[in-house]
Amino acid sequence: MAAATVAEADPAETDGAAAASASAAAAFTDLRDTGWNESQLRQYTFLTRQIPRLSHTDPRAEVLINNEVPVVLTDTNLVYPALKWDIPYLQENIGNGDFSVYIAENHKFLYYDEKKMANFQDFVPKSRRIEMKFSEFVDKMHQTEKQGGKERVYLQQTLNDTVGRKIVVDFLGFNWNWINKQQAKRNWGPLTSNLLLIGMEGNVTPAHYDEQQNFFAQIKGHKRCILFPPDQFDCLYPYPVHHPCDRQSQVDFENPDYDKFPNFTNAVGYEAVVGPGDVLYIPMYWWHHIESLLNGGVTITVNFWYKVCFCSTISFICKHDISSHQSTNIVFKIFFQQVGPLLNMMIKGRYDHGLS
Repeated sequence: MAAATVAEADPAETDGAAAASASAAAAFTDLRDTGWNESQLRQYTFLTRQIPRLSHTDPRAEVLINNEVPVVLTDTNLVYPALKWDIPYLQENIGNGDFSVYIAENHKFLYYDEKKMANFQDFVPKSRRIEMKFSEFVDKMHQTEKQGGKERVYLQQTLNDTVGRKIVVDFLGFNWNWINKQQAKRNWGPLTSNLLLIGMEGNVTPAHYDEQQNFFAQIKGHKRCILFPPDQFDCLYPYPVHHPCDRQSQVDFENPDYDKFPNFTNAVGYEAVVGPGDVLYIPMYWWHHIESLLNGGVTITVNFWYKVCFCSTISFICKHDISSHQSTNIVFKIFFQQVGPLLNMMIKGRYDHGLS
């Protein structure tokens, strides 16, 4: 498959926190991970700027995170005990629990919400989820590699109490002191999950946004991460809020339909390639397109997702230049996810209980 790097945009076009990001990136190009080359990158038509790579002790990293701007942190030791993880180690130690494995007809793993599929009777997902043991996943992955076809597999599983003792010891050895301080100083909500991602080379998770703060910790292999700020919402054409692919972009980056999605011509991304030990901060509501490098072998990643409260969401909307359409979508969903259950609980408390 042909691949090439994308062009770099003029940093003079940036403003505000994005300008700080561009400045920091220019100052720290010497920190680039050299374990990959540009022939391993897919070719796209849009422009990108570099996400800065900084030490976690650099004051500029603190400024970027405080301003909810992406940054790659090179030396947090967040997942240091897991850097020895590879397929044989995990197969021996991860335990006999069930793992969610997605099987796609090609390299693109477009997320969909199974609960919303009833809203769209004609919706046919491009991948299917199967529960299997880790050894079965490894066998399936090797079988898929040998067949050499377009089909791909991708393990996406929340780490839970079914994992083996050695994985638990590794997990407890993560740099919780550092990441807990990041959470506390910014008044983020609780850690909601640690998602383990194991993908084949060339796997792509198309552009989408999450409603949580995310520290994206790379363990094995290299991934290219292309991010777009929330103010480019209108360039990326998300699916309707009730669609199974809510929060996902409708634009095919490899073959964009500019007649159908004309604003995509204005999209400008921020990109980085992360390798073992790197931690990418992905702010909430920033679009992100993630790909395992071509001819780069298996990749292993762990996400650290943190919930945000309704007040933080309103503050975010006020702070960012986003469209009224996006603001309405965000408030609508957060209201029914957080305020809705609270009102429901209050109503039940007042009307569902008999007199004592």
